[in-house]
Amino acid sequence: MTYDHIPSPSFVLEENKLIKNLQLLKSIQDEADVHIICALKGFSFHAVFPTVKKYIHGATASSLHEAKLVYEKMHVKAHTYCPVYIPKEFDEIQQISSHITFNSLSQYNTYKHKMIPDISYGLRVNPGYSEITTELYNPASPNSRLGIARNLIGDVLPAGIEGLHFHALCENTSYTLERVLESFIKLYHPLIQQAKWVNFGGGHLITRKDYEPQHLIQILKVFKSKYPNLQEIILEPGSAIGWQTGVLVSTVLDIVPNGNIPTAMLDVSFTCHMPDCLEMPYKPNVLSAVENGTFEYNLGGMSCLAGDFIGTWKFENELKIGDRIVFDDMIHYTMVKTSTFNGITLPSIGVMNENGKFELIRSFSYADYKNRLS
Repeated sequence: MTYDHIPSPSFVLEENKLIKNLQLLKSIQDEADVHIICALKGFSFHAVFPTVKKYIHGATASSLHEAKLVYEKMHVKAHTYCPVYIPKEFDEIQQISSHITFNSLSQYNTYKHKMIPDISYGLRVNPGYSEITTELYNPASPNSRLGIARNLIGDVLPAGIEGLHFHALCENTSYTLERVLESFIKLYHPLIQQAKWVNFGGGHLITRKDYEPQHLIQILKVFKSKYPNLQEIILEPGSAIGWQTGVLVSTVLDIVPNGNIPTAMLDVSFTCHMPDCLEMPYKPNVLSAVENGTFEYNLGGMSCLAGDFIGTWKFENELKIGDRIVFDDMIHYTMVKTSTFNGITLPSIGVMNENGKFELIRSFSYADYKNRLS
């Protein structure tokens, strides 16, 4: 695929790749008899929500605005979990949610008088095990503020609570989930026996090539057989839906020769448009880069942040002003974390449909920057 005809910078989702991911997720959902829902914190590309809805069961939200986006664009009620609820927003959240999960017993006690029959309520618990090595992304560490520790909850679910929710994965395999479940069952077996549903959270990277879907299906079936009382088992991946479904297109605006390795200055920014590259950190794949190329460059973002670059890439040909630099796999998480730091314009958003035709969905302007400030 060539990207010369696409506005730069732009996030571009390839619809055929998204559908391939969704088909795999649906096959697991059907065979294991579970509910797979889309986590908006990882995939909020709402222009394709009608397509997503055809394959999976719904979506999960972690704020009022995410819940509203689910309700307005997917036309279903959200599974809502917020680390803490804002009192003035709780009534509206209830209007557009099918499930609501509390992060602590104190949050449950604050809102239990508002609980209504139309909603199924749950508690988030700490499963006591995680294999996430980047602490920034580890929600299940012993000191985590996310979820109730085992020693703080007894062996009886509080009145009105029907479900348990845990989250301990980050782009992990089913084998990691298997080990998390061992810990979860050991700690919470009496509570699981009383529940109507369990939410396994996100981080299941089901659509990665080395993932073993049949092993996941086996795990899910074994868990269901162990707890026949459960009416729902829920998985809420974000990355798996948008995994390898699109790119961020950018353009070289300048070549700075300072230092031992020149820097190609781009019309995108790592800190504004690809913050996970700095937070994780990780080095994204560039489609035109090669392992043993003759020409080596830093790729620099356009913000004033001194550290708005990450690593070097090699190319077969010398880079020139006007060349396209295309970052691969930039649809999940990346888009939802963009910012307008430094007044830098957000990348446009577009879709390459199944027939290979590009459709520009949204472009941004000064107004988008100005209106989020005062």
